[in-house]
Amino acid sequence: MGQKLTKIERMYDTVAKEWAETFSGEHEKKPKDQEILHRFAREIGGRRPVWDFGCGPGNTTKYLKNLGIEISGLDLSEKIVEQARRNCPEVHFQKGNILRLEFQNDSIAAVVAFYAIVHFTKEQVETAFREVFRVLQPGGLFLFTYHIGNEIIHLNEFLGKKVDVDFMFFTTDFIFSCVKDSGFEQIDIIEREPYSGVEYESRRSYVFAGKPVAGKQS
Repeated sequence: MGQKLTKIERMYDTVAKEWAETFSGEHEKKPKDQEILHRFAREIGGRRPVWDFGCGPGNTTKYLKNLGIEISGLDLSEKIVEQARRNCPEVHFQKGNILRLEFQNDSIAAVVAFYAIVHFTKEQVETAFREVFRVLQPGGLFLFTYHIGNEIIHLNEFLGKKVDVDFMFFTTDFIFSCVKDSGFEQIDIIEREPYSGVEYESRRSYVFAGKPVAGKQS
């Protein structure tokens, strides 16, 4: 059984303003983020459409927009989507659920999802990856990030507000198997140490994965 989406949505509705203020421009403080996002932009080239799933207040969306990528954003929380629209008004943002995407099969050229799975159980991660695979075009690119480990951290307070939510960490072995089992190929996992004083002190991972041109379905 997964963590209830209503609980996740409620948390981000509660801290939307504080989240947007606290993490504004976060990629500028993280050189590896910048390197990875530049690589993503190069690899997708002129292919469209591109979506940022779990976009939060639009930090990653805006960064890629500034690199010349025509991109849209999707998030579970309507309040956080409102913050994203303020942060990057030239981009289309909408409310949506990565576990049940309202997109047609083979309709999206590339997906970026920075820490979009951090509240999911392993079963929910598997569902999310299958959904992303389904909506990507053959040859499409998927970039996502996660915290490395086995921990489950429960928060009752975050950014000065009362919340009730779990943050999940995942092993690289699990993520690799899950991505591969979803049908992806050309899987490239890049790990790094935390930036001390800039972010939560956990090891991070970036994953590039491609949907086969043959359109193999899982």
